[in-house]
Amino acid sequence: MKIIHSYLAASITTALFTSPVFADVAEDTQDTQDIEIIEVSGDFHRRTLNETTSSVSIIDKDAMQQRHSQHLQDTLNSFANVNFSGGTSTARFIQIRGIGERSQFVDPVTPSVGLLIDGIDYSGLGSAASLFDINQVEVFRGPQSGRFGVNAMAGLLLLDSTAPSSDFNGEFQLSAGNYSEAMGGLAMGGSLGALGNARFSVSQFQQDGYMENTYLDKEDTEQRDELSARFLLDTELSKDWLLQTVLHYNDVDNGYDAFSLDNTRETLSDEPGFDRLESQALRLQLSYLGFNNSRLEMSINQLDADTGYAYDEDWTYEGIAPGWEYSSFDAYFRERDDKTAEVRWLSDDPEALFGIDSEWVLGLYYYDKSVQLTRDYFNWDLGVPAIFESDYDSKHGALYGELTQHWTDRVSTITGLRVERYDNDYLDSRGVTAEPEDTMVGGNFSLRYQASDESYLYATVARGYKAGGVNGEALGKAEDQGLEELENYLLERATFAPEILWSTELGVKGSSPDGRLTSRVSAFYHWRDDVQLKGWVNRDQSFVGYIENAAEGTGYGLEAEIRNQLTDWLAVFASASWLKTEIDGFVTEDGTDMTGREQAQAPNYQFNIGLEGWVGENFQWVIQTDGKDEFYFSDSHNQKADSMAVLHLALNYHYQDWRISFWGRNLTDEDYEIRGFYFGNDPRKEYIPETYVQYGEPRRFGVTVSKSF
Repeated sequence: MKIIHSYLAASITTALFTSPVFADVAEDTQDTQDIEIIEVSGDFHRRTLNETTSSVSIIDKDAMQQRHSQHLQDTLNSFANVNFSGGTSTARFIQIRGIGERSQFVDPVTPSVGLLIDGIDYSGLGSAASLFDINQVEVFRGPQSGRFGVNAMAGLLLLDSTAPSSDFNGEFQLSAGNYSEAMGGLAMGGSLGALGNARFSVSQFQQDGYMENTYLDKEDTEQRDELSARFLLDTELSKDWLLQTVLHYNDVDNGYDAFSLDNTRETLSDEPGFDRLESQALRLQLSYLGFNNSRLEMSINQLDADTGYAYDEDWTYEGIAPGWEYSSFDAYFRERDDKTAEVRWLSDDPEALFGIDSEWVLGLYYYDKSVQLTRDYFNWDLGVPAIFESDYDSKHGALYGELTQHWTDRVSTITGLRVERYDNDYLDSRGVTAEPEDTMVGGNFSLRYQASDESYLYATVARGYKAGGVNGEALGKAEDQGLEELENYLLERATFAPEILWSTELGVKGSSPDGRLTSRVSAFYHWRDDVQLKGWVNRDQSFVGYIENAAEGTGYGLEAEIRNQLTDWLAVFASASWLKTEIDGFVTEDGTDMTGREQAQAPNYQFNIGLEGWVGENFQWVIQTDGKDEFYFSDSHNQKADSMAVLHLALNYHYQDWRISFWGRNLTDEDYEIRGFYFGNDPRKEYIPETYVQYGEPRRFGVTVSKSF
């Protein structure tokens, strides 16, 4: 199947008036063989986007180029009900439908939203999500634990590289833009004879960043220097055996100097921080294809990732306010080692099972994640420089299955179940130990009705889960000088339990008989048990974060996408979402009851809408805008990001295999916030609490030249 040339989008209002897409095509005589259809690769069985029974969005390579998307974060504002938080050089933490983490400092974190790149779990390592030679990005909303396990309670993002083929082909790309941006990429592949079909890609991205450090007189303290390389090889060992090999390497050496005491793009830090990643990954999948109508897939993954994250804690320099100021630099170094093994037996095509045409999957899964942390910081509770170390080993084992039953030509049910056990071991240099463990159950049940060849209605109930853990920092802080009055409070939060997310969803997806109109609409309601929410203790520039299980949380909303090819030379696309969330039973350490308030990072509305047109056969233009409502930065305070709307434009000239693109993002140069804190950090104001924000990108423009071969 071919991926649709331009990405999909939707508006709720328009989608509700597309009833012709659900007309019975048996009455239509038009030949539909040439309609382009989008395939989803993240399901157990490859299905079209319209066949999936959850809210899924996809953008392809062409849509990424229209936005000049170099990194995953450059695409996120185009997805309905998807948000991301700053606090890093690139988006590491993503929220779907208002659920997801916003940061990681001392303690281990289990992401609510997962990230897979070529089948390798990069959850919590968003810096690795370079988009050069990525074929498509898939966003799965709602609980996906039945399919993807512990890191997909609220959803998952999946990135697939361009697959190897036997024909020699490739692409090179050069790009330049303001803020000293430069990018170069090369991808090529083809047959290697007996070794099989291969694909190799490498890209280098550099930029000065968007902040100016006026104290150091530098414009590159937020610089980005990102190298990504990928190698894929498909080897036919025999007619029945296929070996697929994936190799990844990432080297990210970015600066981090994002916060200003004056909430401008000018900083005063005398020790700017950094945000680094060096990772190597290997995936081997061996498939046996010799069964009559099924296959056996056996895979192992190995990921080694060294990260460094540091910042100037005072955001300023010595001498700015004598008698009031403090000076501190906080650095976190993590060595992460992931091992994954999975065995899966699944059917190829529907076959009779208990008299019903069925597709099935059975699988076993093992995951071992080991993280060693070294923190280099100044301990303000003890008044001395300090080194903190911790070891965290998390082992998971799971048994899962899924059964799709076709009761009639039009009615199907999909039933999935996953049982996962985790055993965690935690030890740190303060002598704190903990061994949280539990068994979690997730899955889904879906009813799907096929209204026409490419139009479906569905109803889904799903259950997702996220593992519990340990608040090691809180346990250690309970023993530190100066926080004795909080000892019992923090000790009661030594560990936290798993979180459960239940969701119900109704949706319609369809295409018109000629394929010129596509639309998808979904409505959902979810409720959360033992919600894991981040709380903070703030005492005279001493901070300690902890996670606790609030009573519950609820949310409901709508998501919609549409694309309409109005004429041969003009198309309209849109996506939109509406979201309402609520916290119930969360009380902060200072006694503030957050019951009834919306969750953090959960804007009430989001949209992306645009036009794509052609002038002649060579000149293409795309104009689009992203927007979102205001939202709370955190669950522990009530400060908000303002609503925003930004405008993007691409002008493309195509000649044979060449493409020249002039692009611009945020053309109106709007300042919009992506992260915010509320505390006192300005010695000139005697540390009176106030809101500090990190801004998204300013006006961006440049030119990209690419050639396919």
